[in-house]
Amino acid sequence: MAYKLGVSRPDLDIVDLPTPEEVFKVARIGPKELFKYAVGPSLIALGISIGSGEWLIGPRSVGEFGFIGVGWVILVSALLQTFYNVECARYVLATGESPVVGWGRVPPGWKLWVPLSVVIVLFAFIAGGWAASAGQGVYALVHGVVPPRGAEEPRLWAIALLVLVFLITALARRISRALELANWIMVGTILVVLLIIDLFVVPFSLWWEGIRSFFTPAMPPAGITATQIGALAGFTALASGLNWYILGHYRDKGYGMGFRAGYLSGLRGERRELLASGVTFPDDAKNQALWKRWYRLLMVDMWGVFFFGAIFGMLLPVILMAQAVQLSGEKPTDANVPTFVASALDAEYGRPMFYLALVMGVLILFSTQLGIFEAMVRVTTDASHATSPRLRRLIEGDPRKFYYPFMLVLLVIISIAIHLTLPQNLVNWSANMSNLGALIYPFLLIYLNRKLPRPARPRPWHYVVLVLNFLFFGFFFVNFVADLVGDPLITF
Repeated sequence: MAYKLGVSRPDLDIVDLPTPEEVFKVARIGPKELFKYAVGPSLIALGISIGSGEWLIGPRSVGEFGFIGVGWVILVSALLQTFYNVECARYVLATGESPVVGWGRVPPGWKLWVPLSVVIVLFAFIAGGWAASAGQGVYALVHGVVPPRGAEEPRLWAIALLVLVFLITALARRISRALELANWIMVGTILVVLLIIDLFVVPFSLWWEGIRSFFTPAMPPAGITATQIGALAGFTALASGLNWYILGHYRDKGYGMGFRAGYLSGLRGERRELLASGVTFPDDAKNQALWKRWYRLLMVDMWGVFFFGAIFGMLLPVILMAQAVQLSGEKPTDANVPTFVASALDAEYGRPMFYLALVMGVLILFSTQLGIFEAMVRVTTDASHATSPRLRRLIEGDPRKFYYPFMLVLLVIISIAIHLTLPQNLVNWSANMSNLGALIYPFLLIYLNRKLPRPARPRPWHYVVLVLNFLFFGFFFVNFVADLVGDPLITF
C-alpha cells in the first residue's frame, strides 16, 4: 500500500506509527521521561532563537528607542512563529520527511522548490554574522578591551568557532543528540546567569517596563524604520518564514514517522539508513490515538519550552541593555552592540561583571551559529540525498560522505563572508531575508498539510494563522526590498 501526497515525489509507504515508549526506550512517558527524552528539537531551535535577535537586534532597538512600541512586535512575532513551527513539525511527524524534501511535493514539483529552498536558506544565513559577533566577544575576553573597528583578530576567532562547530558534529554519534546536549548546557547557563545578572543590576521599574511593553499596543517609536522593526520581527524567536530549516530535527529525534525514516549519524556513530522518501500511517483507530499522543508531545516541546524560552530569552537581554544605556549615558551602535553591555557593566561594577557579560554574549551567539551552521549543511544534505539517485550511489547510501565535506566548503565560504562588513549588518541582512520565507512557505505548508492522513490534518483556523504569518512577516520583507532600492515604506 502507498499514500499519494502531492506531485513529483514517490508515494509514501504506509506503516503504523511507533509509540513514544518504543522510540525513547522507556516503559512510560512521565514528567521525568518527557524532559529527559522527548524534549529536544525545541532546545536546538531555542539555542538559535536566543541569539542575534535577543543579544543584538532586540537590545539594539530597545537601547536606541525604548520598550514601548517595540515590545508588542516581539510578542506577536513569537506567537506567530511558534504556531508556524508546530505546523511545519506536523508535516515531519506525519511523513518522516524534513520540510525541504516535503516542499518538492508542491506543484510544479521538486525541481523548482527544493533547489530554490536550499538557495534561500544559504543566501539568508551564509553571512556568518553570529560567528563574527561572537569573535568580537572572544577578542574582548582575551585582551580585556573591546576590539578596534576593522580589527582582523576577531574574525580569526570567529573562524575558530566555526571549526569548533565542525568538531562537535564530527565527534558525535548522533548529530541531533549532540546538538541537544550542547544546547541543554548553553541555553540553561545563559538563562540562569542572565537572570542572576538582571536581578542584581536591573531595577524593578525596568523589569516592569519590559514586561508591560509586550502587552502594550502602541505605534513604533519616532525615528525607527520598518526595516529595523522587520529585523527584530524576523529574528525574534527564530527566523520567521524560514523556521522550517531547523525542524527536520524532529525526524532525527524519532518523533512520529520520523522514527521510520532514519537520521543523520555522526562520524563516531553507526551508519544508519536515511530514507530518500518518507512514510505515513493508516487512518485507523490505533494510529489516530498514537497521533494524538505525538501531537501532545510536540505541543509541550514547542509551546512549553520554545515559546516561553524565546520570550524569556528576549526579555532578559533587552532589560539588561536598557540598564546599560542608563548607566553609560550612551546608546549602542552597529559597531559596538556585541560588547556594549559588557563595557557599561565594566565601568559601573568592575572587571568581573565585564567578563561575565562577555562570556554570556559569546555563548548566546555561538549557540546560534552552532545551530545555523549545522542546519545549512543538514538542509543541503537532506535535499541532495532525497532528490539525486546518482548522489546516493556515489556516497553509497551514506549521507555523511556528503554532509562533512560540504560543511568544510561552507566553513571556507563563511570565513570569507565575515570579512565583508560589520557583524550587525550581516545579522540585519539575515533577519530580513528570513522574512522572505513568509511570502512563500505558509502557502506550501497549507498545500501539504491539508493532504496529510485525516488525523494529522490541521483545523481550518490553523490556515488563517498561517496567512497571518504571510501578512505580518511578508510586509517587512517587501519593505526591506524597498529600502534597498530607495527608501523604507514607513519611517515612524
